[in-house]
Amino acid sequence: MEMRKGKWSLQFTIMIMVCLVVALSLFVTDILISRTVSETIEKSQGEKAENIARTVARTPLVIGALTGDDPQRAVQRYTNSIRKATGVEFIVVMDNNGIRKTHPDPSKIGRKFEGGDEGQVLKGKEHISISKGTLGKSLRSFTPVYDEKGKQAGAVAVGISLQTVQEAVFKNRLNIYTGTLFGILAGILGAVLLARYIKTILFGLEPVAIAKLLKERSAILQSVHEGIIAVDPDSRITLVNKAAMNTLKKAGISDNPLGKRAEYFFTASKLEKVLKTGKEDLNEEMDLKGTHLLVNRLPVIVNDQIVGAVSTFRDKTEVQQLAVQLTGVRMYAEALRAQSHEFMNKLHVVLGMVHMKDYDQLSHYISDLVGRSKDEMNSITEYIKDPVLAGFLIGKMSHARERGARLYVFSDFPLPEPADSEITHELITIVGNLIDNAVDAVEKRPAKSIDVMFDYADEILTVEVRDTGTGISTTDLDNIFTKGYSTKGENRGIGLHLLKESLTKLGGELDYSSKVGEGTKFVVYIPYKAKGIQDD
Repeated sequence: MEMRKGKWSLQFTIMIMVCLVVALSLFVTDILISRTVSETIEKSQGEKAENIARTVARTPLVIGALTGDDPQRAVQRYTNSIRKATGVEFIVVMDNNGIRKTHPDPSKIGRKFEGGDEGQVLKGKEHISISKGTLGKSLRSFTPVYDEKGKQAGAVAVGISLQTVQEAVFKNRLNIYTGTLFGILAGILGAVLLARYIKTILFGLEPVAIAKLLKERSAILQSVHEGIIAVDPDSRITLVNKAAMNTLKKAGISDNPLGKRAEYFFTASKLEKVLKTGKEDLNEEMDLKGTHLLVNRLPVIVNDQIVGAVSTFRDKTEVQQLAVQLTGVRMYAEALRAQSHEFMNKLHVVLGMVHMKDYDQLSHYISDLVGRSKDEMNSITEYIKDPVLAGFLIGKMSHARERGARLYVFSDFPLPEPADSEITHELITIVGNLIDNAVDAVEKRPAKSIDVMFDYADEILTVEVRDTGTGISTTDLDNIFTKGYSTKGENRGIGLHLLKESLTKLGGELDYSSKVGEGTKFVVYIPYKAKGIQDD
């Protein structure tokens, strides 16, 4: 028997409780049935004695013996034969003075009837009683005997031994006890099966462990930063964590969402679709009364049945800020890596010149390197005011040099920081994929040149990326934005698809042209509001 912390296990507790309930029910039933059976048997035995007494009392032979017309010896033989045939203890015929005319023991004939309960019948009243006579304690039925003129001539007493009655009661009770025993055994078996079934449903966990898991689950749900909402198969909300409540309040919703349909709060919710199809929706955008959310929706499936769905969401603004910071750090790290690799190559050149003692050429080479690096940094930081975008472009320039290509960045006018940081995130996706494709395109070309030009006017940002690569055929141009389509091999064809999605989010447009063997040009037009400029 498994014990935990001094308490009974769930299985043992269920077994004990079920067995006690079954035993108590059977015990009470036994008491009630036994009492009813006893009363029924006593009543039936009394009716049996009464019927025999009435039959004997109406027999002409008995009436004749009491009136003197028939001999008493014949009555004695008659009553003995009836007694043996019916199984009663005695049949006594007595006159109006209570003197026995018949008795199982012939020596008792002629003596007064014993028991003291014959008085009523001698007065003409039929009755049943329990009393002790010469044959012991018995259940007796008394019936008066009348002659042909209707005058009482005596009485008949029929007795049934109480021991016989008790034996009949015990026999019936024995059957009840047998049924009770089988009932208890069946209850024990049922309790064991029920306990095992419940234990299986609860994954073998004890109530203490279940309570602990419930508290841990509640603490986890309330501590996560993402909002979590769970619904049942009818799309009614069953769980809302603290972060979700804060998001709802931020959107101006103060009603208690529990028990209400998800569509009441989220008009654009797709939870009902998830419940019907069982397919998850990931990284979907949703507008909740002006609050932009990034939402994941997943079905809850138990035993291949959809029993609900869970939606997790987070304020898209926070996600974008994290993405921009992550992108900036990643680009900065990539730029440092590229520059470190580039610097090591240049150190090898410097080391070679030192060994050759060509100090004049070494001085000229170092001056050229310093000037070029300074010019590149200055040109980027002077015209690109967004530090994340500037760091990104510097990293791309170093990466292009590693691949043997030259990346040039131009801008006729300074490009201010955007008012919305989301633009920077999407702009990095757009420009990054265009530059990566251009670097791949010029890799096997004699002239490896890539130009990136920025132009900003009337709140429209124009970005042109031109390369001297192999170009794109007319057939491929029709499919380059299809997800998974690529001429570079498997597991490619994602970049331009993401570019198209980013342009759609920003409301931008795209022009492109290409000639095989000459190069490709992409031009994007993006609504771009500068930081610090307010609407009129």
